[in-house]
Amino acid sequence: MRELALHLLDLAENSVAAGARAVTIVVVEDPAADRLSLTIRDDGRGMDADLVARVSDPFVTSRTERRVGLGVPLLKAAAEACAGGLSVQSAPGRGTQVQADFQRSHLDRMPLGDLAGTWLTLLVGHPQVHWRFAYQVGPETFEFDDAPVKQTLAGLPLTEPAVLHYLRALLAEGVAQAAGAAALPVGGD
Repeated sequence: MRELALHLLDLAENSVAAGARAVTIVVVEDPAADRLSLTIRDDGRGMDADLVARVSDPFVTSRTERRVGLGVPLLKAAAEACAGGLSVQSAPGRGTQVQADFQRSHLDRMPLGDLAGTWLTLLVGHPQVHWRFAYQVGPETFEFDDAPVKQTLAGLPLTEPAVLHYLRALLAEGVAQAAGAAALPVGGD
């Protein structure tokens, strides 16, 4: 994977596959401490201690269509290559939390990528899941909780063009503002 947002997408898809009804994704950039942290928490099936201990082994996977799972091992390797690491906390019936930490300025750290696009993909692709997203850069924070949006829509699909356009703009502007950049133009609709 060439950007960290794709790792977030992969981990979130794992959460959905584990039966999660609620998933929280938090990205924190701390320029003063020169750290970048990615955290995903879910309320899915969780894993026992033995599986948690082996989750970064590419030959340990719960998938049945292929016997290799590279998402977590690649993220762990990327974090460790950038003076960081990966931690996994989980328990059966209690969900899972995966956190990856990086030296923010490390030469080998892959770019964050399209965070807003990744979140939109998850939101629209899995409307049955309660999604919470947060992006913090220094003191600036953007938070998004899809529950009020879904309640306001009262059954209108997230894929309705006007809704999709609104969500795309909201997420892109929120990420840009947290990053301290001017709101990015939103195209495609």
